[in-house]
Amino acid sequence: MKIGFVLFPDVTQLDFTGPLQVLHRLPGAETHILAKTMEPVPSDCGLSLVPTGTFAEAPALDMIVVPGGFGVIGAIRDEETMTFVREAGAKAEYVTSVCTGAFVLGAAGHLKGRKATTHWAYTSLLPLVGAAYTPGRCVRDGNVFTGGGVTAGIDFAFTIAAETSGQPVAEAIQLAVEYDPAPPFDTGQPSRASEKLLAAMDRRYQKPVADMRAALEA
Repeated sequence: MKIGFVLFPDVTQLDFTGPLQVLHRLPGAETHILAKTMEPVPSDCGLSLVPTGTFAEAPALDMIVVPGGFGVIGAIRDEETMTFVREAGAKAEYVTSVCTGAFVLGAAGHLKGRKATTHWAYTSLLPLVGAAYTPGRCVRDGNVFTGGGVTAGIDFAFTIAAETSGQPVAEAIQLAVEYDPAPPFDTGQPSRASEKLLAAMDRRYQKPVADMRAALEA
């Protein structure tokens, strides 16, 4: 299986590296880390990511994976990136995203009439790309898989691993990477956060959400 990960400046690295760490272990997997050029791509945390190929040279992909991050707005506005996602996704057996990468898929036309999820702060924007928000760490609608925010990309990847290679393979990978989450705090979802914390985070995301809305409407 040829799996292509789409990179763009200011991508959230864990949206990319979390699924990569799981999916590259699938039997027969061939991973391609793709960007416009072969230059290192800056992530949103100071870590630069090195592509293994370019959009123009990419092979036909069985699966396309689009991570999210604050750079999604720039990706949506970049015709070369969007053309690649539109065309590669149309031919792929599996069309997938993590976090706000859903809006790249959506802007490319892959989420029309689909159930989907994304980062909790941006779920209200999914109808702008024709999708129906559905709660979940990973939501499947046909051949489209969307993951929630950032760390949900790991659960998303295990869901895909079980779908493509069977549950025993997914369970073996889970043990190999010792994926046994036990978070020290129970605030990973808005429904479990205090009103004070949620209000503070809503203020933090107010401008990014408004900027995303403007980009999608444009």
